[in-house]
Amino acid sequence: MRRSLLLFLPFLFALLPFLPLGVWRAFLLDAGLFVLLYTALALSWDLVARTGQLSLAHGAFFGLGAYGAGLLVPHLGTLPGLVLGSLLAGLGALVLGSVTLRLHGLYFAIASLAFSEVLRTLALKLPFTGGPIGLPVPPPFGGASPWAAYYLALAVFLLALALSLWAEWSPFRLAQAACRQSEAVARVLGVRVVRVKLWSLFLGSVVAGLAGGVYGMKTLFLSPYDAFSLARAVEALVIPIFGGLYTTLGPLLGGVALVSLEQALRLWIQEGYLVIYGAILILVILFLPRGLVGVLGRRRG
Repeated sequence: MRRSLLLFLPFLFALLPFLPLGVWRAFLLDAGLFVLLYTALALSWDLVARTGQLSLAHGAFFGLGAYGAGLLVPHLGTLPGLVLGSLLAGLGALVLGSVTLRLHGLYFAIASLAFSEVLRTLALKLPFTGGPIGLPVPPPFGGASPWAAYYLALAVFLLALALSLWAEWSPFRLAQAACRQSEAVARVLGVRVVRVKLWSLFLGSVVAGLAGGVYGMKTLFLSPYDAFSLARAVEALVIPIFGGLYTTLGPLLGGVALVSLEQALRLWIQEGYLVIYGAILILVILFLPRGLVGVLGRRRG
């Protein structure tokens, strides 16, 4: 069941542009693009959470990738700008991790939140970022294709999915689980705890930076309040909790369900849709502590 879903959902998104969607085509492809980006962001957050760290810095990595791509794409082109922007996010993760990864629990969460606020302040003050006015971003490949951003989002999603599956099925999973359960025991077993955490944070930040870069090229404009928003970090956290932590399928199901629900509520209800969205989140967290993956596990049992 789980492997079928892991194959079916990526195949569905790859097939979506070729389906006869009629008058809903533009809306559904836009909604699908945001589902892909936020699911990739959630998968990248879960990759860090598997080491036991509560990161609130994914909004910062998203923003670094977005601004890096926004500044570099006009000079280097779409793909080089996107890749270098994601590496800028990875560099930010290495700086953050080298200083804070010896912290635990809420201490690391507070440090990562402070890192996000520092970057947002810099984006507001530095002249080349556009300051509070914002930064215009060119469309991918100069606007040659109206669906280029969708295919880039699909590529970022597939990369995030591949990294998550690698971390779930490779021996690296054991090192992450040991760090999450007990760092002292992990060290006794020979696990290099800081290296495992730093590697996880770096991989997660690169994916988050790629998602931010594609987001900027889709929206065509960036502001520090949007790109470095705390809401972005919270969404990256909520989606895996909704779907199921420490798995690949959990963030995948949570991203598809939550982002699709948000888009549908925004279309049908408009004003006040966040009230219903928040109520659904509360009910799921209260009554489904293991998320949607837990429901699938019970049905299989």
